[in-house]
Amino acid sequence: MHSYSLLSSLLLLLPCVYSQNAPSSPKRGLVYVPNAEHLSDDSIWTTDSSPLTWYYNYESKPSPALSNSKLQFVPMLWGSSTTFLDDVTAQIKSGANISYVLAFNEPDGGGSTGGSAIPAETAAETWQREIEPLKKMGVKLGAPGVTGAPSGKVWLQNFFNACKGNCSADFIPIHWYGNFEGLASHVGEVRAAYQNLTMWVTEYAYNNMPLEETQNFYNQSSQFFDRIDYITHYSYFGSFRSSVSNVGPNAAMLTEKGKLTDLGSWYLGGSATGNVPRGGAGRNAVFAGSTVIVLLTSIWSFI
Repeated sequence: MHSYSLLSSLLLLLPCVYSQNAPSSPKRGLVYVPNAEHLSDDSIWTTDSSPLTWYYNYESKPSPALSNSKLQFVPMLWGSSTTFLDDVTAQIKSGANISYVLAFNEPDGGGSTGGSAIPAETAAETWQREIEPLKKMGVKLGAPGVTGAPSGKVWLQNFFNACKGNCSADFIPIHWYGNFEGLASHVGEVRAAYQNLTMWVTEYAYNNMPLEETQNFYNQSSQFFDRIDYITHYSYFGSFRSSVSNVGPNAAMLTEKGKLTDLGSWYLGGSATGNVPRGGAGRNAVFAGSTVIVLLTSIWSFI
């Protein structure tokens, strides 16, 4: 049974004040977006006090800049590939701790927003060749990371139908760009459809919004994720400077000068910095794997 009014009331009770000394969480990871012009920014995420425990970079191999960090690398098969299995197997044989893999970044999305735009049938064939064999090596497999749009739901259904029971995912990643109510609804809908899988939130932000609304969204969503036991990992999309952010300057975790914003500091378990982000990125700027599709859905709950 679905109760829209009950969840609406509960959402209003969630704190939306700014964190002063934000709690850290072992669930938090890094969506690594390198900046060739400011290589020193990489060290911000890997300090001794950083609570981040894992990262991904939309690639099958780890980033050299983070090779000596404590962050566990999670390989991704971004689109169609014939070398992913070999790449990951080589890392495992070399002694790397590869416990999870991700697959097919926003396959229902187009290249203009960082999607891999791969047909569900092709993805199913690629999965069975490049990803499924890793199961026998003890690696947990992430389902394709579709967008939060209706096309994502349809694509994922088509993918599992094409797999014919031969794609044994352990967890389901989700992406969300929009308000908190929509995020909570989307989490509920995905949980209802895939109750036997744990969930990762591998991209999320409230894009192109005023600073106060962006910060409120961050505080609500992080507390929400930390409360839900079936959400085991999450990674905020904003590990870059506000001047190059394609999700709006206020969603970035760094200012245009490379200083942690309030949001960035909170994500790392720190206190507010007072550093206000400024813009500068063109409207067509795109990072690999990002999307600005916003879906406002009805509120969903389980009773």
